[in-house]
Amino acid sequence: SIPYDKVDLTGGFWAGRQELNAHTTLWAVRERFAETGRFDAFRFDWREGMPNKPYLYWVGDVEKWMEAAAYVLKREKDPRLEEIIDHLAEQIERQQGERGYYHVTFSALAPAERWTDRNAHELYAAGHLMEAGVAYYEATGKDRLLRCACRFADEIERVFVKDGEAAFVTPGHEEIELALVKLYRCTGEKRYLELSRFFINQRGNNQKDRPVQEWWNSRYEQAHAPVREQDTAEGHAVRAVYLYSGMADLAFEYGDSALKEACRRLFRSIAQRRMYVTGGIGSCARDEGFTIDYDLPNLTAYSETCAGIGLMLFASRMLQLEADSLYADVAERVLYNAFLSSTSLDGTAFFYENPLELDPRLVHREVFAKEPTRMPSTRRMKVFSTSCCPPNITRFVASVSGMLYTIRQDAEVLYVHHFMDSRAQVEVGGQRMTVVQSTAYPQEGTVTLSVENPLVKRMAVRIPGWCQEWMVEYGGQTLSLTPEKGYVYFDCPREGEPVTIRFSMKPQLMEAHPAVRDAGGRVALQRGPLVYCLEGVDNGENLRDIQLDLSSPITEEFDPQLGAFVLGASGWRKDPEGYQGLYRPAGLPRIRQDLRFIPYYAFANREECEMIVWVNI
Repeated sequence: SIPYDKVDLTGGFWAGRQELNAHTTLWAVRERFAETGRFDAFRFDWREGMPNKPYLYWVGDVEKWMEAAAYVLKREKDPRLEEIIDHLAEQIERQQGERGYYHVTFSALAPAERWTDRNAHELYAAGHLMEAGVAYYEATGKDRLLRCACRFADEIERVFVKDGEAAFVTPGHEEIELALVKLYRCTGEKRYLELSRFFINQRGNNQKDRPVQEWWNSRYEQAHAPVREQDTAEGHAVRAVYLYSGMADLAFEYGDSALKEACRRLFRSIAQRRMYVTGGIGSCARDEGFTIDYDLPNLTAYSETCAGIGLMLFASRMLQLEADSLYADVAERVLYNAFLSSTSLDGTAFFYENPLELDPRLVHREVFAKEPTRMPSTRRMKVFSTSCCPPNITRFVASVSGMLYTIRQDAEVLYVHHFMDSRAQVEVGGQRMTVVQSTAYPQEGTVTLSVENPLVKRMAVRIPGWCQEWMVEYGGQTLSLTPEKGYVYFDCPREGEPVTIRFSMKPQLMEAHPAVRDAGGRVALQRGPLVYCLEGVDNGENLRDIQLDLSSPITEEFDPQLGAFVLGASGWRKDPEGYQGLYRPAGLPRIRQDLRFIPYYAFANREECEMIVWVNI
């Protein structure tokens, strides 16, 4: 991959979001974390009777925030951010145990309980320390945080590999697997790569691990079989895609064909049978995870933000293993829908879950229950008790440009996977080639690629899976090209002679596989990569009653407040005034209604109201 710091977003859709992320979202998360005691916890001075008792997940929350801040610092100097991270790094170094162990909760409050609870997120937090240490070192050259991460990795190797002291072998919540690969790539220390392989090889392959909770079986943490024998995405969705990302990294580093083939199977299990039209994954709130094939309920969809991020990480790693547009298609579906919906338009509030249907009336329907059935939140929140998603969002947006390009290992082909207004520096054989991408994507479908000092022989551009009509123009001519696994290949354009790709952005109706119960007899509206929805604020109550007129034209109008096109169509609905009681004979006339669809990512930014993606036909 061409790393994020070699690809500058120069304008357009994602440059604006990076700006908002760096100057608003990052600081909003910082303020909420400070208010709730997350940063103070690193002082190790909490005592009984004090507010904000440190919680298991807090250390990982802050470490992810530090990583996000490092990505921002790589692009623009900010002494305030450096001061915050330097102070945290100093605290971590001072509080690290003699052997390198570090966790806010166990180090300060329960040292005797270290490595006794497989679900206590010790290895998870260690992974985020490693990622933060690598990111901050690469952004600033300062190595204190990196040295802390290496000391902890050394201690983990001793406890788990050399001495086997822990009460378990593999983490309940995966993350350290991919973090150790990053640590290896930064330091060149092969032991860290071997430690990652140890954790992955041992998962589902030892007698010491027990299910992380007594009411879950081993599928919950993907330990039901050795990883190379797994065929379907199972259990907690975030844990799953973090594991699969680590597996893909190791398949790449070791040339492990069995691991690569397992990754292929698992990715297709998700993409073809267990993923929402928005790219969200994890359909069950109870285990925050996968259930069975085609079980994709809309109203109770969990679709956790972190799971969407993890799926994009997995997809990007698969693109390093092989050029198949399925991976980039899935990443794009998540990126513009299930991920983008997670953050309010002002960048200060977040969804943990991203459902495909909302009805505020149902939240309080169990008036008799002290603990009613869980329903997705109808409004974004500024912070959660388990606040993994906000800092995960900030670090992903800050580094999103790392998804755009890969270069084949023989330097023969440069692949263009995603489309953002940008300028990339590509190293080839010690020389530098610059690729300039000009586009108004995802609002417009024209992408122009210009190359300065061309050093590769060919380029390959993805034709999105949603696109029915496209063309490639070069030198005033339309090229006759046939996609290979979703990519069109052509000779690298000469300097000063750009190539232009045009994707038709005509709105289209999407339907689901007949086994998807909640989408039966319904369609979803999509324009380009953006999935659309109806909101009550535009279309009135009882959205499930609306029937779309398939013969009506779909109109497009750009809405500057949403930064996207809104779509208009026509349909019918029942007239509530036509009912004398609860029921009436079917077939009586319906009333005509104009419908207004907005991008799914923009829902719940106005008044609290109903929302629906799949509409009756």
